[in-house]
Amino acid sequence: MATEDEPTTAKFTDIDWETQKVSTLAVSKTSLVEILIYLAIIAAFLYDWRVITDGPTIGSWDVTSVEWMFIPTLVFIAFHGVLPLYRNQRLAAYYWQQFQKNKMAVVSLAFLAVVFATGIVGPMVLDPPGSVDISTRLQNQLEPPVGVTYLVQAEMKTGTWAYPLGTDAKGRGILKLIIFGMRVSMEVGLIATVMAMSIGSVVGTVAAYSTAADYDMVDEVLMRYVDIQSVFPVFILLLLTIYLFGPQLWFIIALYGFFGWEGIARAVRGEALQRAEEEYITASRAAGANTGWIVRRHLIPNVTNTIITLATLAIPGYILGEAALSFLGFGDPDTYSWGRTISAGRAELGDAPWISTIPGFFLFFTVLGFNFVGDAARDALDPRHEA
Repeated sequence: MATEDEPTTAKFTDIDWETQKVSTLAVSKTSLVEILIYLAIIAAFLYDWRVITDGPTIGSWDVTSVEWMFIPTLVFIAFHGVLPLYRNQRLAAYYWQQFQKNKMAVVSLAFLAVVFATGIVGPMVLDPPGSVDISTRLQNQLEPPVGVTYLVQAEMKTGTWAYPLGTDAKGRGILKLIIFGMRVSMEVGLIATVMAMSIGSVVGTVAAYSTAADYDMVDEVLMRYVDIQSVFPVFILLLLTIYLFGPQLWFIIALYGFFGWEGIARAVRGEALQRAEEEYITASRAAGANTGWIVRRHLIPNVTNTIITLATLAIPGYILGEAALSFLGFGDPDTYSWGRTISAGRAELGDAPWISTIPGFFLFFTVLGFNFVGDAARDALDPRHEA
């Protein structure tokens, strides 16, 4: 007979499981801070849109529509890219050690960091490139890069430090046009990629988990929609919207983001299908976790390596897409895109080849740099691809 001093062992049937449940809607402090920042950005945007209808938003800074999209994008990258690496410095050090094996990727990362920093800071401290009406354009406004002597319209000219990379036919400095084009390229690449990655990751993981949870119909519907979108003529829709609403950069970015995630969804689904069969997923389901909790806390974090790799390889595609539109004359005329600068120099290739070639080199090396970084990130994050 058991005495009061003898320990008692609780049986499985004696536990009140109702009191053991953990809310699957719980939000961490970090997530709460992120949500509050997003709400503050939304409030500031509404204030700028409804109250400050004309004039600068903050000091002399008139925040544009694209910049209102770019600010939360940087916040998202900080919370979901930089912060996790900072918290897990040991894993970050291992990834960096593997990444350093690709020397070209390290050089490319340094170049992209300079492009990003210059594109963010440059337009804040520099005045926008001046423009002259085409009817008053003078050919003698052309100036070659510093130290270069070139025959321009039967007149020998030597470049000066006033315009280190020369000028275009309107007298605008090529260096300033390139700096302002850096911001446009970073905005297009990062905003569209974050939008596409967010949608594609959710669709891919939900489809994979639905299959593992015997909800095959959800997976079938999602994947058939992905098939339909993959053959949808997005370029025709893009031209139609430009014709109807005008070539606005924020609209072009939104179309890229909303119609560029089908390949991401397929790749994420393939990776998540393997994770959805793991024991911890089964244990989470048995504990009463809902689909949202499992997808948000288990599946997406465990396919992050694939998502990051796809993101680094998707960014150059969006940058090239916007540059191609601007080159063809369908880009936003109020922005200083590299594609627009390259297109403007076509008529001056004989007299001033630097107008098109220098921005073209920056575009080429930026796209090439992202590809090098993407390949190295894939090898570092997923050793299965190292060969």
